Amino acid sequence: MSQYSALPSTRERIVVVAARLIQRQGYVGTGIKQIAQEAQATLGSVYHAFPGGKEAVAVAALQHGGKEFFWLLKDALRREEDPAAAVEACAADLATALRESGWIDGCPVTAAALETLGTDSEIQRVCRETLRGWEDVVAEKLVSCGFAETDAREVATTVISTLEGAEVTAQVNRSEEPLRAAGRQLARLIRTYQD
Repeated sequence: MSQYSALPSTRERIVVVAARLIQRQGYVGTGIKQIAQEAQATLGSVYHAFPGGKEAVAVAALQHGGKEFFWLLKDALRREEDPAAAVEACAADLATALRESGWIDGCPVTAAALETLGTDSEIQRVCRETLRGWEDVVAEKLVSCGFAETDAREVATTVISTLEGAEVTAQVNRSEEPLRAAGRQLARLIRTYQD
């Protein structure tokens, strides 16, 4: 194996940079030239990797960002056997990561979804699928802990919706407390189903 095989490809750099920029400044505020510059790529290489332009880059970036949160969520849910404790741990992990980023690395999916509301775009499709995927992970955990399928689905939707909203509130307030409070209250809700 060559020493260079571990280096990210130009396409991978573009995707990671675009995901971070969308997290920090939204889809509308992120330009293709800025993505190219920060990914240390030429504009031509961006268009070569993504012939669909900015929207195609954003779709790949959102899929990447969605997977990052998917694994954070999955790890928190796996780390704690009790689903209430697992959801609270996930909220705490998000709070810590957000604080460590200086309150700028929010959810790229939320940012892009809000900016493209009312459109029938690929971005909206990816946002919808990503949110559904996160809900599925939570629902699977709840079902494995004895929740009825319908309850698990509804609680999972509540968990993801609450965490997403709490993350925005934490960013605006530059405080971990909205996420930590959301985690405590979600844990309390989940425990009502376990009693």
